[in-house]
Amino acid sequence: MIRVLVADDHAAVRAGVVLILEGQADMEVVGEAADGEAAVRMARDLRPDVVLMDIRMPRLDGISATRELSGIADVLVLTTFDLDEYVFGALRAGASGFLLKNTDADALVQAVRLVARGDGLISPSVTRRLIAAFARTSEPKPYDLGVLTPREREVLACVARGLSNAEIARELDMTEATAKTHVSRVLGKLGVRSRVQAAILYPGLDAF
Repeated sequence: MIRVLVADDHAAVRAGVVLILEGQADMEVVGEAADGEAAVRMARDLRPDVVLMDIRMPRLDGISATRELSGIADVLVLTTFDLDEYVFGALRAGASGFLLKNTDADALVQAVRLVARGDGLISPSVTRRLIAAFARTSEPKPYDLGVLTPREREVLACVARGLSNAEIARELDMTEATAKTHVSRVLGKLGVRSRVQAAILYPGLDAF
């Protein structure tokens, strides 16, 4: 069962998203938050698997709330706005995915499932801009790979190839829970907040 917290300051939007998710046999909405501060507080108390996070909310915006939730829950940003500052800000804050609110119900449900199992995704409408922006950046940030154990280096190679936790587990002959633990340790040692950051914000990863 995937436990989801929905954070949006518009009650009608929250109600629509909750209706979609509660209609899935493998999902449970464990809470609703109308502002960023409430989202952070509820996520810390309820420990959901995924937080669906709006960007523009009172008291604490979605990007700041996402940053607060690093290591607590995977965040899937769901917003009306596809401005570059929001896309990049959300990913740098540690979001595992970025979707627009015009996404259809089936795609939203699939996105929640992907994020819950450790994958990341970006709305197709902003992917081209994201790739172009990072193609213009300077040399990738260097990594001190000496802080990683040999096993963690193997896991890192899998993350750089875009493998999910389940696929890493199969390839390296470990349980999915162990794979998830290794991924968390690797990201922590490298100082990044999510595997999306590792694979997209730091394109040098796949060349180590």
